[in-house]
This record gives sequence, structure tokens and C-alpha cells, in this order.
Amino acid sequence: MTTAVGVPIGQRLSDLAAADPHRLSVVVVRQDGGREALDRQQVEDGANRWGRALAARGLAAGDRVALLVHNSVELVLGALGAWKVGAVPVPVRWDLPAWERERVLAVVAARVVIDEGTAPALRAEAAAFPADPLPTVTSPHSFGICSSGSTGTPKVIVNTRPGRWTAELSTPFAENFGGPVTHPQVVLVPAPMYHTNGFMTLNSLLGGDRLVIMEKFDAVAAVDAIEREGVTTFTATPTMLQRLAAVPGIDGRDLSRVEWILQGAAMMPAALLRRWFELLAPEKVIMAYGMTEQLGLVAIRGDEWLTHPGSVGRGFRGTELRILDENQNPVPAGTYGDVYLRSPVTGAYDYLGGAPLLPTTPDGFGTAGDMGHLDEQGYLYLADRRVDMIITGGANVFPAEVEGALSEHPDIADVVVVGLSDPAWGRRIHAIVERRPGTTGPTEQECIEFVKARLASYKAPKTVEFVAELPRSAATKISRSALVAERGG
Repeated sequence: MTTAVGVPIGQRLSDLAAADPHRLSVVVVRQDGGREALDRQQVEDGANRWGRALAARGLAAGDRVALLVHNSVELVLGALGAWKVGAVPVPVRWDLPAWERERVLAVVAARVVIDEGTAPALRAEAAAFPADPLPTVTSPHSFGICSSGSTGTPKVIVNTRPGRWTAELSTPFAENFGGPVTHPQVVLVPAPMYHTNGFMTLNSLLGGDRLVIMEKFDAVAAVDAIEREGVTTFTATPTMLQRLAAVPGIDGRDLSRVEWILQGAAMMPAALLRRWFELLAPEKVIMAYGMTEQLGLVAIRGDEWLTHPGSVGRGFRGTELRILDENQNPVPAGTYGDVYLRSPVTGAYDYLGGAPLLPTTPDGFGTAGDMGHLDEQGYLYLADRRVDMIITGGANVFPAEVEGALSEHPDIADVVVVGLSDPAWGRRIHAIVERRPGTTGPTEQECIEFVKARLASYKAPKTVEFVAELPRSAATKISRSALVAERGG
């Protein structure tokens, strides 16, 4: 029985299996087209076996286990097994270069590392252990998520809430908007599970939903899975949604069972958003703004966005918003400043590795460094991160705004805008463009004129570079600082 403070995650798995042992719980769609499926009892048994195998390698309550594997059964059972013994799972990017991997692992300080080398042996070891339920233990912290760049100390963001499940953690976003949600949900997981959007789908599993996990995102395979598995919801980045919308024949594919989708992790170009309104319906598309540090959440549904175009919404699930200047003083509606949030979960995080916590006000509002403004009705409009803002010729330009304009060009598949050193302008607005396959345009000048037709002329790029493919990670993230460094700063 769930209480106000929830139940330990390990116990929750046992309860699900006892209630409906043969209900399908996890499906992993492999890159080779194969499919591995587990029902609730198999998930429960596997978590107990993996917990015992990890304990045999020295993992104990309060320890951390690093998960450096692709989306897989091993990743899921490794995380659940860690919770079973009261440990803290920390997914880590599997594709880091060796030097960065070692830096990150030094900060994680994991007792056990599960990677592509150790996972097969652990799976074999787990199979030899009994599957009966382990004693109930609560992890002191729910999980960790890594956030590391090419320079500086890697950050490992630890959710400091105990590893206990509550129904609130599994409540679908759509239910907060009054939309129809069929339970159990069938949740597609296109994102790598080292990313927050991917890993947090384990809350849906704990809520009784079925996860359809892609080993690696591929747009065509994702559409196939949506049709074949009866997917009802998924969370995706704008880049993923762009690739899904570009699948040949997408208008004729069966998306009828998709009840709602959630977009996060980056700003959504208006043209792409309207395309998804056509593919689904405005009331089935939800956008959210938040951060792994859990300062708060902002959300908006598509039909509401149509009356507030460009907004990412209002405070969600108890989140309060303020826009403050560099001295933490409030600014008037319509004025850009730093976005500060406060919610019931504000402060439920810590950093390993000695990184300072995010700036906060004396009364508990925190900021991740994003800039934006509020309108008179309290709707938030994001600009970009303060650190990404380009000062060119004395004027402030937000890269996301320029990227949004360029992304509306029908022959542009992807674009990133950075500021490069320039003797005349201080920083020169430079667009790095990936053309849509099969096209030869636009030219550099056409890109510049395209932006000038939509934004103030000083926001248009001074130079445009064309590349075969932008270097996005599996989570579709990109490092602006690395792109700038590669081009001379």
C-alpha cells in the first residue's frame, strides 16, 4: 500500500509483479531489428538477481553504480537491481573518449561499473542467483545524472530524495491538462537513458506502464515501433521530432494510438511544432521546460500555445516563476532577465565533484542560467542561456532565435548558431547548417536573407558554413563551446 512518503522502489517492483505478473513491462528494440521482452515477473526476478550479483561484487546500500551501456535490458535491470540493494544508479554516456570517461568515473566514485565489457559477465552471474525478493532497502538518493563538458570539472547531479516511489512520480503530464490517458501507457523511449528524459521513464515503469526502449534512436525504426507496439506516448527532443517528421510517408503512417507527446531539452521551432499539430493534434503536443536539478517545471499544451505562440508555458505542478536582473532584482513584464523558479522539490539535488550549486535567492528561487521574459499573464518566453548570448556590434543576439528562423527553411535539416571572434563586430554571428538530403540549397546569401526577412537585420548571420552532419550526441545535444574552439574561438 502506497503511503504519503511512498514505498521503496524494490518493494514497488514486487507489488507490481504480485498484482499482474504476466503483464508486459519492458520491450527493448535492438538496432538489428530484434526484440527482447520482459513481463512484470521477469522484471522483478531479474532485478532481484541483478541486485544479488551486484552485491556479490561489493555493492552495498548507499554506494553508487555507474551504468555505461546502451539502452538495454542490462541497463534497466542494473538500475533496478541497484535500487533493490539500496544503492544509487548513475547512468553515464557510453561513448565518451577514454580521457573523459576516466574523469567522469572519478567523480561518480562508483563501487561497481557496468559497461559493455562487464555487462555480459554480470548478466551471466545474475542468472545463477535466486530470484526471490530481496529484503526491502531504501536508497538514500534516487539516482545521479552526469553533465560533463569538454573542459572543467564534470558535474554529477544527484537527486537527493530517497529511492521511494510515489504515484505523483508516475503521473502523466497529459493528465494535468485534463487530456485522455489510457492506462497502462505504452511509452516509447527514444532517448539514451543516460539523459534525464530517458532515465526518468523508469518512473513510468514503476507506475505500471510498459516501456518500449530503443537501443539507439532511428527515426524509421521509431515509427515502426510506434505502429507495432501500440505506443501511446513518448518524450523527444526537437531534433528527434524533426527526423520523425521527415520519415518518408509519415503522413500515411498509423499514429492513431499516440495520445500525447512531450517535447523537452531544447526550444521547439514554430514550424516544426505546427507540423506535429498536423500529424497529431495541438491538444496532443505538450512542451516542457525544466532541468535535472529540479528547480521547477514550466509547461504548455499545443492548443494553449496557439494563443500564446512562442511561449513555453506557465508554472507547472506548483512551480513559481520570477524574472530577475543580474542583481536578483525583479524586472517588468516583457523585459528579458534571468529565469528563476521555485517548486515543492526545489533544492532536492546536489553535485558530486565539488561544483557550486546553482544561484538562488534568499527565499529559495533558483536559476540554471537561462534568460527569458514573462508576459502580463505569467507565460514564460525563453531566449537562451546567458552564457550562449552573442554580443555583436554592441547588440545582444540569442542563438536559439536565429536557429529558429533558419530551421523554417524547407531545405535546412539542422542548424547551430555560434559567435566567433571578429575584429569588426567583437563576435560574429556564424551559422553552421546541415542541408536536407537531396537538396543543394540554400546558399550562404540565401540563408542570410532568409533570416533578415524574419528577424531584425543585425541578428542575421554574417557567415554561413555548410556541413554534412552536425556532431550531435545520441541525446541530440551539441557542444557550442567545442564548435567555437574548432573554429578558432
